[in-house]
Amino acid sequence: MSVSRLWRGFSSRLPINQTLLSYRRTWRQPQRCIISYSKTDGEILTVKQMRKKMVEFTGAQKQWSLDGKNADRSALSSLLAQDQTGLEPRKISDSYDEICIPLSDPVQRDKYMNMYNSIRIGRILEDIDMFGVWLCYRHSKPAKAIEVSPLVIVTGLVDRIDMSTIDIIPDKDLRLTGHVTWVGKTSIEVTINLEQMIDSSYSKILEAKIVNVARDPLNKRPAFINPLVAESEEESEELIAGNARKVARQERSKASLLKTAPATEEREIIHKMFVESLPVGASSFSHRIKPDNATWMDETKLKNVIICFPQERNLFNKIFGGFLMRQALELAFASATLHSHGRIRIAAIDNILFQKPVEVGSFLFFLSEIAYTEGCYMEIRVHSEVVDPRTGEHDTTNVFHFTIVTENPVPLVWPKTYGESMLYLDGRRRFLEYKRINQVTDTSTVSLTF
Repeated sequence: MSVSRLWRGFSSRLPINQTLLSYRRTWRQPQRCIISYSKTDGEILTVKQMRKKMVEFTGAQKQWSLDGKNADRSALSSLLAQDQTGLEPRKISDSYDEICIPLSDPVQRDKYMNMYNSIRIGRILEDIDMFGVWLCYRHSKPAKAIEVSPLVIVTGLVDRIDMSTIDIIPDKDLRLTGHVTWVGKTSIEVTINLEQMIDSSYSKILEAKIVNVARDPLNKRPAFINPLVAESEEESEELIAGNARKVARQERSKASLLKTAPATEEREIIHKMFVESLPVGASSFSHRIKPDNATWMDETKLKNVIICFPQERNLFNKIFGGFLMRQALELAFASATLHSHGRIRIAAIDNILFQKPVEVGSFLFFLSEIAYTEGCYMEIRVHSEVVDPRTGEHDTTNVFHFTIVTENPVPLVWPKTYGESMLYLDGRRRFLEYKRINQVTDTSTVSLTF
């Protein structure tokens, strides 16, 4: 069945996001979720066991080299395909796998616990990021005669992660399931579910869509990845939806406020906020007064700096992308807690683009600020910048966007400058999209359990 032909026929009636979690204990709408498979090829690995197998499969060095040299993978370049047509097509079921996060083990559980005796979502993000790479290696697994993969697979983009409000039981194992859902020439999308056994059946806690990128053995240029074929109409629709998400990402990029001016409605919102922050009877624009129940946006900023040690490296001696996500999320968690003065939940993570690899020995600067609030919800932006301590050179590595919710309405955030106004509008756009996807109509009251 031709996916391109199906895409032309169905694209006009398919929603962009087919499989996002709603913000309730159950799905708000009967959306098509991850295709149902079961594991048939051996035992279910733990996260630690999976990483060990991935080290063996990629030929990565197991310990940090004291001389600073990486494992020599240059000979593997001869195994790369010169064109995607030379690679064997793979089925969706080829990449499917399940792994266990062993919270029932007290030793393993410690690193996942927070001060409220619940689970650190940042730690879960690290496991999800690693599992996504593992699924890509399963999809691209070479012939049996080839023991080491020539590919370097890295995280390129976290498209979206949405969470339910199901409480994670802290001493009961979690299960990650996932498979490949779309493939380009050198990029590959995976869909991952986090689940836990509750009342004799698995309940979905989180769903993530991550786009990974295949690179050559020396991580210098893109490499072709095996194409993906569908075996059923359901799988064909999954591939179509993946293509729709790619198109949606491209359209969002074109509409970015870094490239295009705000819409008329948005300009009116910013002007109204500006006028409301002027003193009554003001005859100039220079003096501003903070409105009641509001906080200046620049007063919500929090900063953190991380030294990148070898302990946090990935298989190929760059800093692990999941580590970056955890650090950003925990800074956003602190920002939201300080702004709301209460317990909070992560509702969604949106559009994390990995722009630049981070070298061991670099300094990472994180800056969080609350870009938008509405009722009980906050949109928090975290900017990550890497600094080479030898040269002082600065580069943006990521911009993270988190939707966070608390039980009581939070103070408004108010922009002062034009740049802050653009951040406000960007946060508003992201929250409107969150409301649309999850069918949120009332933001003034949210019932949470802890």
